Amino acid sequence: MKIAIAGTGYVGLSLATLLSQNHEVIALDIIPEKVRMINSFISPIQDEYIEKFFAEAKDGKRQLNLKATLDYEEAFKNADFVIISTPTNYDEKQNFFDTSSVEDIIEKVLSLDKDHKITMVVKSTIPVGYIDSVKEKYDIENIFFSPEFLREGKALYDNLYPSRIIVGSDTKQAKTFASLLLDACEKKDTPVLFMNSTEAEAVKLFANTYLALRVAYFNELDTYATAKGLDTKSIIDGVCLDPRIGTHYNNPSFGYGGYCLPKDTKQLLANYKTVPQNLIEAIVKSNDTRKRFIADDVIAKNPDVVGIYRLTMKSDSDNFRASAIQDIIKHLLAEGKDVLIYEPALNDPEFNGAPVTSDLTSFKDSCSIILANRITDDLKDVKKKVYTRDLFSRD
Repeated sequence: MKIAIAGTGYVGLSLATLLSQNHEVIALDIIPEKVRMINSFISPIQDEYIEKFFAEAKDGKRQLNLKATLDYEEAFKNADFVIISTPTNYDEKQNFFDTSSVEDIIEKVLSLDKDHKITMVVKSTIPVGYIDSVKEKYDIENIFFSPEFLREGKALYDNLYPSRIIVGSDTKQAKTFASLLLDACEKKDTPVLFMNSTEAEAVKLFANTYLALRVAYFNELDTYATAKGLDTKSIIDGVCLDPRIGTHYNNPSFGYGGYCLPKDTKQLLANYKTVPQNLIEAIVKSNDTRKRFIADDVIAKNPDVVGIYRLTMKSDSDNFRASAIQDIIKHLLAEGKDVLIYEPALNDPEFNGAPVTSDLTSFKDSCSIILANRITDDLKDVKKKVYTRDLFSRD
């Protein structure tokens, strides 16, 4: 088959790599440098498995029928499937996802596909009810939603060993698409669920909001223990030995962040506009409260220069989109604190009004306290300076 994929972020590039093992895949992007890198089998994102697959393809040890392009006609013409994985950022003013990038792709596909033979699969995160609305808007049926459940830095691994495959349709095309994913993954006993797109959209938002709830819960536990002078780790160990609770998503942090959790929780809350709720709103507010607590706790120590070790929120990731540390930096600067950021993945001399350095040695020497969302061997020699809530040395 010919499969086109619009967008080459974590979702799009991992799917492109996965499916190009068995099919012709053309990945569309608007950034020339990303297209050049993909065509040279150089990953533009940090992902261990994508980098491994690309290196093997470059050496001729693995066959990947993958090409990237800037030309949407080349990508979409005569495609069997167009997978839409463009970014949908949450618009705080509109209180809704900005889905304009998805609609742009839909319109481009329809301009080339007058007979509606191409099946469009939306992988971008969207509001509940979105697919039904675009079906009505464009008078089409050849589109459905299929949520992704990927971790930053481990996106291809999570596609190779998925927890489940969910497809928001039960048509012949939907079942073919599910088979494409299942045939390409290593976990052949992966559960496959078919439902309508609105239900699939709800699965995505509720799943991510539950994960945000776990993060927020253990962060608030840590806030309480810190404020009362208690040992957070002892409490968490005691709580999580209950098998009904378990040890996943229990490591305190500066707050949840990244591509999905901040925007998905806010979008789900917006979807509750006419439905009674208390918990969903509390999850969103809890994250803001946690970041404010961390900033206040640091300020109370009266440091001369506050060091920020990395803007990324997870290990093995080069993404710092919506990372919690960014709001903490804003709070620190608003209180007049001097802030210095160490971020080797950033080429700019400053970020959000604070200077940036890639010189780790001078960074350590210059700072009186160093904030690290996740602890690392880089900071072992200045352990006394490090402020972290990372108790288990994992994400």
